[in-house]
Amino acid sequence: MNIAAKKKGSLKALAADLGLSITTVSRALGGYSDVAEATRLRVVAAAEAIDYVPNIAGKMLVTGRSGFVGFLLPLRDSPIFDPFLGEYITGLSAGLAERGHNLFMTTVSSAQTELTALQHIVESGRADAMVLNRIAEDDKRVNYLMERDFPFVAHGRTLEHTGYSWIDTDGQQAFHDLFDWLYELGHRRFGLLSITEAMTFRRYRENGFRTAINNKGDSDVTLSMQRVPRFESHTWGQAIDSMLDAEHQPTAIVALTDELALSVIERAAARGIDVPGSLTVTGFDNIPAAQFSKPELTTFDQSIRSSAQQMAGLLLDTLDSQQGVRQQLSSPTLIKRASHGPALNTR
Repeated sequence: MNIAAKKKGSLKALAADLGLSITTVSRALGGYSDVAEATRLRVVAAAEAIDYVPNIAGKMLVTGRSGFVGFLLPLRDSPIFDPFLGEYITGLSAGLAERGHNLFMTTVSSAQTELTALQHIVESGRADAMVLNRIAEDDKRVNYLMERDFPFVAHGRTLEHTGYSWIDTDGQQAFHDLFDWLYELGHRRFGLLSITEAMTFRRYRENGFRTAINNKGDSDVTLSMQRVPRFESHTWGQAIDSMLDAEHQPTAIVALTDELALSVIERAAARGIDVPGSLTVTGFDNIPAAQFSKPELTTFDQSIRSSAQQMAGLLLDTLDSQQGVRQQLSSPTLIKRASHGPALNTR
């Protein structure tokens, strides 16, 4: 191979040594499906042999793409750690790397809005596409990207979830089935610990639980609900205590997320309330801490990491072939651990 190709970032020299066009070499290195597999393997092998490192500016001139997919990372004033996000970013990064792309994360300070940060990314051309998560019922980010016809995929749905690609978990059916299961265990007094933010997943999970209650038509069933700010953990205690202090204390508290559920278990333990002996607690997400709590948390697993990897593949497929809108609704799995049991009065 010509020594000229050994110059770091010399896409032109690499293409010349292989007898291929710059465009073909660039698309082969990018994993594009319109390049024959034999050609792609030949290009990759040659690039690896010389430790070729693509020049981003040159790549953008040839392909019109940066090779980056954007992701917004809000910086919150609250010190709460979000384990869901850690699993999600790991899966997303892995899925993109498998196809030769990189994740470009932009932090959003509390003084900014996510929409402002998103507009800056799109207008500056720093990313080829965006991945959105934490989708609101009416999400301005989704509306903006659709208006700009900018490629993106969403983890979740707006209430008007048409015209764009998304992957989501069927929280409505999950919470419907959860009520039916707890009802069969003898529970009639329920608490639902939710969030104040108008996220679509909140609406679906709450609706699923309420619908199941209405369908049962049992006048003995009661439901007390509290909503707390998702990322302000210092406010959760008062809401949880109001449930635990109620004259007719719930025999089962269903939390919208694992973090909330783990906080319920902690507050109950501080009061000497036995979980699950006197109180059943369930969560949603199956974060790593769920299996190490005492007792281990019964929760729903929505395969966070693998879902994020699927999102990466869906987005890159769209970029490569300009395929149409694809939407996927999956069912989470109930992981029955040790924080649930029959209602005390049925034992």
